[in-house]
Amino acid sequence: MTERIEPPSGVPSPPEAAPAAQPPSVAEASAEPLIRRVSTWNIANVLTIARLAIVPVFTVFLFFEGSGWRIAALAVFIVASVTDQLDGWLARKYALITDFGKIADPIADKALIGSALVSLSILGEIPWWVTIVVIAREAGVTLLRFLVIRHGVIPASYGGKVKTVLQIVAIGLYILPGVPDLLRWAVLGLALVVTIGTGADYVFRAVRLRRVAKAARSE
Repeated sequence: MTERIEPPSGVPSPPEAAPAAQPPSVAEASAEPLIRRVSTWNIANVLTIARLAIVPVFTVFLFFEGSGWRIAALAVFIVASVTDQLDGWLARKYALITDFGKIADPIADKALIGSALVSLSILGEIPWWVTIVVIAREAGVTLLRFLVIRHGVIPASYGGKVKTVLQIVAIGLYILPGVPDLLRWAVLGLALVVTIGTGADYVFRAVRLRRVAKAARSE
């Protein structure tokens, strides 16, 4: 019978080998968050740029005499306005929102609305003071966006969207021949009130954004 030889009590036993590190499994690797980069040249931004490009076409049609040219100008204006709604919908649905789109989309809206108002004022159909108030508000909001862009981007609000729709309807009524003046003035007046109100809201949001950003940096 073989006897078991015990090691001397004073001699330490050899250390056990550490288990080899296992590489992460495929499931664990896929669980890591992935950063999806959105190209600036996506369909939503392309529609925004296209809206800017057709503004001169609309303006030229508006200055030609005759009901046919007015209808053509209205058709171009409607197409441009529809792309405003479409590019925003595409950006939200397919996660195509970019900083470029947040800035370019409002600029395209202002170019379309501004050119329509200036043209109609030159033609003597909309008073100049209305055009000046609207353009001053739009220019002021755009300037605010650029002044606070280092603190963050101010996205378009719901009130801003309502304002845009009212402006589009009012301008469309002035472009379309034969619309009663009372109806034109009623819609234009409502659009003007919402335009001024949302402008004040943008000022408040810009000031709040600046304060929050400064407070975050001081912590």
